Amino acid sequence: MWDTGKIADAPSGSASVQAHGPVRTDAIAAVLDGEVFEQTTDERRQIGLVSACFLIFNRMVGTGIFATPSAILELSGSVGLALLLWVAGMAISATGMAVYLEFGTAIPRNGGEKNYLEYVYRHPKFLATGMFASYVFLLGWAGSNSVVFGEYILHAANVEVDRWNQRGVGLACITSAFLIHGLALKWGLRLQNFLGIVKLLIILIIVVSGWAALGGVLKVEKPDNFSNAFAGTTNSAYGVVNALYNVMWSFIGYSNANYALSETRNPVRTLKIAAPLALLLVGILYMLVNIAYFAAVPKEEILSSGRILAASFFRNVFGGTAERALSVFVALSAFGNVLSVIFSQGRIVQELGREGVLPFSGFFASNKPFDAPLAGLFEHWLVSVIIMLAPPPGDAYNFILNVITYPLSIVNFFVSAGLIYIYLNKSSFPDFKPAIKATLPIAVIFNLANVYLIAAPFVPPANGGNIYDHLPYWLHCIVGIAFLAAGAVYWLFWAVVLPKMGGYTLVRETVVQRDGWSRNVFSRLYPGGVKK
Repeated sequence: MWDTGKIADAPSGSASVQAHGPVRTDAIAAVLDGEVFEQTTDERRQIGLVSACFLIFNRMVGTGIFATPSAILELSGSVGLALLLWVAGMAISATGMAVYLEFGTAIPRNGGEKNYLEYVYRHPKFLATGMFASYVFLLGWAGSNSVVFGEYILHAANVEVDRWNQRGVGLACITSAFLIHGLALKWGLRLQNFLGIVKLLIILIIVVSGWAALGGVLKVEKPDNFSNAFAGTTNSAYGVVNALYNVMWSFIGYSNANYALSETRNPVRTLKIAAPLALLLVGILYMLVNIAYFAAVPKEEILSSGRILAASFFRNVFGGTAERALSVFVALSAFGNVLSVIFSQGRIVQELGREGVLPFSGFFASNKPFDAPLAGLFEHWLVSVIIMLAPPPGDAYNFILNVITYPLSIVNFFVSAGLIYIYLNKSSFPDFKPAIKATLPIAVIFNLANVYLIAAPFVPPANGGNIYDHLPYWLHCIVGIAFLAAGAVYWLFWAVVLPKMGGYTLVRETVVQRDGWSRNVFSRLYPGGVKK
């Protein structure tokens, strides 16, 4: 656990703390591995247990369960394997959640993976930080769900979907989320919680309707999807792994509360309760929803429905009018996910600014003028919009999903490998004292699962198995790796080449700002102790 104390009492040998203006005496500092990390005051901790649960729930339950089951069935080939992949996805997510719980309860501050990678991978100095900064800065997580929001809204309005009207509505969705969280933080959290309740009700409607469909209460002839459930099962590793990517996309979010622990009341206890509770609830609901889909929608119709499978389900169970009305609620579910994603990603960008890693770090570190990370939220909005508008028609959703999920598997590999390294070298990490332990076998399972997710997409698909209409099957892998490599190139020039050419050493110091938040500042240390 973290050692805490007043900033004025920081132990000798820790990073120096320089005050820009008066230092708040009620601001608590945390010390880990010899560095001072200023936490935040009690009045700034606005996230309680309920909000933490909804942060995770909203992040996981976005559009995945409504938009991906059709692709998962197509890639897996059979109903039976599709259901097994949902079970596998939950199991992998549970191992990942355990790993993130251990790190989160040991290092309870904003930033998530950035903190964990920095703590373990200390050499070459700042390399892990630079690569993670590129990964966060260049990926627009909120883009995919904004695209699906547009698709469901247009379907509900009975408007033919094309490339630009779909993305135009998506642009309005993500822009609204950015403005709400950037200008009115408390109302953003309240809206997020409300939409979490809405999407929970939608899922419960689907589940209960699925039970009725199993009994034959349908507007169409009852489909027969379960009698020969494994007929047509694929033997393609490419198909299985990309189906699993779609499943994993639907479970991404179990670590969402880790990004805002500095703003969470009693963060260790809250995280220990919120993450397992949210994941268990979501896993059970996902399985019940899939069973409901297969109970009400014939296999051929599922395969042709694309991302509006939920709309097909509503039509078969309730009729056409209810289909369009309930599609609005699915769109609201997508909006809740966009709110949750941009909330957390904006804080990661802000945390990178506080660490002094980004160009114009002071700008990104600021919480002004509305006591919210407006600059970080804007950066994620901008990148999400670019990624949302760039891919060709038909490939946008799958490409965005995969180009985000693939590098996440790489990050998860290094996070889990880092925890394994800690287990095997405990003497090197005496201050690592988590409140909950994942255990070595769990960390190894999560690590190996990510090895498979990293390697398998490079296996060429069978004829007709490419998930894209116009793009090479491997493109998302190369683009994802390129994002991480861009961070390594940035680190090389910023932390190696330029200091060597300039004859200085980079020194990182913790500075407390006037608003009570801390950030790290990099200075140039020249021979003779001259600092600039």
